[in-house]
Amino acid sequence: MSTGTRTRHLVALFLAAVLTVCLASCGDGGARSERGFTVGLLLPSRSLPRWENADKPLIEEQLKARCPACTLTYANAENDAARQRQQMISMITKGARVLIVDAADTKALRSSIYEAHRAGVPVVAYDRLAEGPIAGYIGFDGAQVGRLQGQALLTALGDKAPGATVVMMNGDPTSPNAAWYREGALSVLRGRVDIARSYDTPGWNTQEAHTNMVAALAALGPEGIDAVYAANDAIAAGVISALKSAGVRRMPPVTGQDADLDAVRRIVKGEQYMTVYKAFRDEAASAVAMAVALGRGEDPGGTPTTIDSPTTRDIPAVLLSPTAITVADIGPVLVDGGVYPLSRICVPRLREACAAAGLTG
Repeated sequence: MSTGTRTRHLVALFLAAVLTVCLASCGDGGARSERGFTVGLLLPSRSLPRWENADKPLIEEQLKARCPACTLTYANAENDAARQRQQMISMITKGARVLIVDAADTKALRSSIYEAHRAGVPVVAYDRLAEGPIAGYIGFDGAQVGRLQGQALLTALGDKAPGATVVMMNGDPTSPNAAWYREGALSVLRGRVDIARSYDTPGWNTQEAHTNMVAALAALGPEGIDAVYAANDAIAAGVISALKSAGVRRMPPVTGQDADLDAVRRIVKGEQYMTVYKAFRDEAASAVAMAVALGRGEDPGGTPTTIDSPTTRDIPAVLLSPTAITVADIGPVLVDGGVYPLSRICVPRLREACAAAGLTG
């Protein structure tokens, strides 16, 4: 059984276990299951398309299906940790029974998580492992994300990999995921390529990435960069725009993450080499299952693994498996898998590139 298949199997068992607990506790004519409560959802920013376009609507959909009487209250921190602390305290004060939190700054939010814990409001850390006494963590295996990105660069470089000049465009230094991705990538790349420059990207911001890439180009020259590790698709967009501005016509392989629609189109055009697809629907389903169980005062149980944060050990966790996406994977994984219809990828200006990539239908 492959790692991805095994992970999906364990997640399915976790979701089934949560449902079994609910059914067992709702034997009094279903009265308890009909009582609704408020679930707070706090997301970190609008700078990445996934938060508003994928995670929020998927969590809303999953909550409606799993707890029809429950209500969702939502806040976006806009990359402001102080704002997110205020949003979190406001939700606790207004009676949210459980919180799903993707921390804008995992350290800065720690005091608020302790306050939630004292108030008896469990916190499910979503996508980023927050510090403090969280009740559970739902996310993707960050080390595997980085390994997929690093291996993709080696594959793209082929025989030119030994000694190739690679620029590392890492994520936000306040996010533990950024370090997780970077270390995963370095575990593959270290000793096999020359890491010539390494930059952090506050806020995972495209313009910051563009500025950093301009600096890398000034230091190494347009012909002196063989490949670019970009931690996600927003960073990849900034990298590619800087390369274009420098007059680079044949793009070096550039990684990414999140399978944003624009990134998928860049892959079709040959501008971005790969991205990493993360099944946000599975992540949302696992988070809502855990949150609803905790909101009902139940032990969600059955989580596939545990994880340690800087403050807390043995946190119940669901770590989902990511999937590498190159141009050959767009059809079988993203189109056939129902992530994007072909018509949204192969817009009129990309029809020729899509045909060359075998994306027709």
